[in-house]
Amino acid sequence: MVQTPIPNKVTPFRDKLQAPLSKRQITTLQINLGKVCNLACTHCHVEAGPKRTEQLSPEVRDRLIEIIDRFPQIQTVDLTGGAPEMNFGFEAIVLAATKAKKEVIVRSNLTIYFVPGYEFLPEFCARNRVRIVASLPCYLADNVDKMRGNGVFDDSVKALQWLNSLGYGNDPNLVLDLVYNPPLPTSPERFSLPPQQAQLEAAYKAHLGQQFGIQFNHLLTITNLPIGRTKQLLDRLQLRQSYTQFLEDNYNTSTVENLMCRDELSVDYRGYIYDCDFNQMEDIPAKTRDGEVLTVAKLLEWGSLDLIDEVATASYCYGCTAGSGSSCGGALLEEK
Repeated sequence: MVQTPIPNKVTPFRDKLQAPLSKRQITTLQINLGKVCNLACTHCHVEAGPKRTEQLSPEVRDRLIEIIDRFPQIQTVDLTGGAPEMNFGFEAIVLAATKAKKEVIVRSNLTIYFVPGYEFLPEFCARNRVRIVASLPCYLADNVDKMRGNGVFDDSVKALQWLNSLGYGNDPNLVLDLVYNPPLPTSPERFSLPPQQAQLEAAYKAHLGQQFGIQFNHLLTITNLPIGRTKQLLDRLQLRQSYTQFLEDNYNTSTVENLMCRDELSVDYRGYIYDCDFNQMEDIPAKTRDGEVLTVAKLLEWGSLDLIDEVATASYCYGCTAGSGSSCGGALLEEK
């Protein structure tokens, strides 16, 4: 099992586990199409932004489409970025996955709909029944704009209203989910896990419905992991060790069974394979039992998606296993 350096005094994550973190049959293909984005959010673990240029190549796009076509075990194709919609290959992969009858998820920042050239996106997504998972880290304007940039909240509201007008949040075939992140951990007093997901979802729905007439399906709560710009912030404040210790202190062994890394493959814009998007950002590639680094080309050559025995872990895995757990699908446990 691969392990990256961890702060002193924090227990290595693999030592916390009661058994090796085994991989199960792969059912989700999560693709990071690139780092190009119209925003540069302060909490972005991808460190995406308008000045980034890394994105999918035609060769990798074609191999990914072949994987989607060849492996019926894939149930979900999950597209992320950057703003996935701005990166090469987005439309082709959506169309291929839709044709193959996969669930398609697009992780959108919503503001992309107002960038010239991308106004077609809401209708395109609705036509292809894409599930939209949209970042809205708070239902108050000031908090959102501080984290994501001035005017982002207003544009997000307009985008959500646009999606509602197309049936999102109401039509059962057009699912619209929102994502909540806690405030950035700028001091030990501000270290926090997400509130209870169901209760916060009710508050979001009440406020956004009453104030803006917005409807959505689910709220997904995600813990701030010490990766990307959050890690940079913690390092500047000399808080990474103490924040990681906070996450370890809230470790919940019951979350391990539901960890998203166990049945997904994460693919970067170069075609390399990882256990999850977080390992991708920390450059911990997935390897076979013989120690060979995996790529989309090798998956196709060997005719299998199930070539990994154990998930590679690191200290930030405590972020996914703290409290009720955290994943790209929100909390891992039902809250009582």
